[in-house]
Amino acid sequence: MTIQQTTILLLDDEPIVSKRLKPSLEKNGYAVETFTRSVDALSRIREKEFDIVITDLKMEGVNGMEFLTEVKRRSPATEVIVITGFATMETARQSFSKGVFDFMAKPFKLGEILAVIRKAEMKRNKDGRVEAAALSAP
Repeated sequence: MTIQQTTILLLDDEPIVSKRLKPSLEKNGYAVETFTRSVDALSRIREKEFDIVITDLKMEGVNGMEFLTEVKRRSPATEVIVITGFATMETARQSFSKGVFDFMAKPFKLGEILAVIRKAEMKRNKDGRVEAAALSAP
């Protein structure tokens, strides 16, 4: 049995976030696709299902709340992690009400986001894979 590589979509309109996170996540064994424009990321999630989506909230075009709503609508098993420089109790509450796995304020340390990703991965492996197996059964 081969262990499938966890896929992550990272959306942040600040290119430095992707530039810093992508190599570290790949070094930790993740398959990562990065986007700086929400419309491009939205188009991608319509083509492919990701295990984990990491998204900023404040962006031009489709905002992070609309984006994460669409991710969860298309793929309820995808775990969404919100990263934002504009963290408020209201945006956190709103995110969790839409099914977000975790909510992190920027700036954060690499170790902090890796720990959250691992927890999301464990949750997915516990219930997401079982759902996927049940859905694909003839």
